[in-house]
Amino acid sequence: MEFWRQPLDSGRLKAPRGEVVIFEDRCKGCGFCVEYCPRDVLVLSERFNRKGYHPPEVLRRGECLNCSLCEMICPEFAIFSIEVAAAAAAPAGTAAAGAETAAPPAEARP
Repeated sequence: MEFWRQPLDSGRLKAPRGEVVIFEDRCKGCGFCVEYCPRDVLVLSERFNRKGYHPPEVLRRGECLNCSLCEMICPEFAIFSIEVAAAAAAPAGTAAAGAETAAPPAEARP
């Protein structure tokens, strides 16, 4: 999308990036995180969790802004985002994007 004007400091500022962590077994498939994600990063998966619900999955890695809206809106505390360093947050389709598929950090595990 081409804008006819831009902020004066747009070249210096970088949008924050995040990695979404989902505890699939806590999820009850309400879909709030999918509906309210401002970047449409999440989608409900086709598979079932142990409770029989469809948990969300990350559709577009590297697009998360780390706004934590999914974390705030989840009634089951089944999802959150972690800020990723600017060098590690590469757009989808680049070599660094595969690094985001690793397991969540040890302090993020239940």
